[in-house]
Amino acid sequence: MRMLRRVLLLCVCAVLLAAVPATAGLFGDKFEDEVVTETSAVKLVREVQQGGYDVVTTEELKGWIDGGRKMIIVDTMPFEASYAKGHIPGAVPFEFPVPLMETWDTTKTAGKSPADYEALLGSDKDMLIVVYCGFVKCTRSHNGAIWAKKLGYTNVVRHPGGIFAWKGKGYPVETAE
Repeated sequence: MRMLRRVLLLCVCAVLLAAVPATAGLFGDKFEDEVVTETSAVKLVREVQQGGYDVVTTEELKGWIDGGRKMIIVDTMPFEASYAKGHIPGAVPFEFPVPLMETWDTTKTAGKSPADYEALLGSDKDMLIVVYCGFVKCTRSHNGAIWAKKLGYTNVVRHPGGIFAWKGKGYPVETAE
């Protein structure tokens, strides 16, 4: 388990370091930039450890989609403000809040209940569930992943780069407008 955590930490750090612009040092203090990167990396690792789910990179997720892997992809951002304007192809919307939602609060999930989330995810508790939001610092996907685990789903994965990383790779998006 410790080896898995170390590998996960290294992968997360590599993804975060790759996301830092090469010119960051030219426009800011490289040491301050490193503190920001470290803070984000540690926060993400701790969320993953707390949630008991796994993570997937943008390239891996694209490969799964292109390969026809069976999964449910959940976009956790507000429908009108985000999902409708552009989401990962095949993703279904289910809004979660940014702050940690330890107990279910329908005022923070667009009026939807745990039963609604379970109905969206389906009856196969071993189905691959991929949850994402906007970007690494956004924690809507953390809430979505935690609640999928709480509802008994065993194969839950968070795509931390979210729609920003997806678009950053130049991958296509769908709209609901």
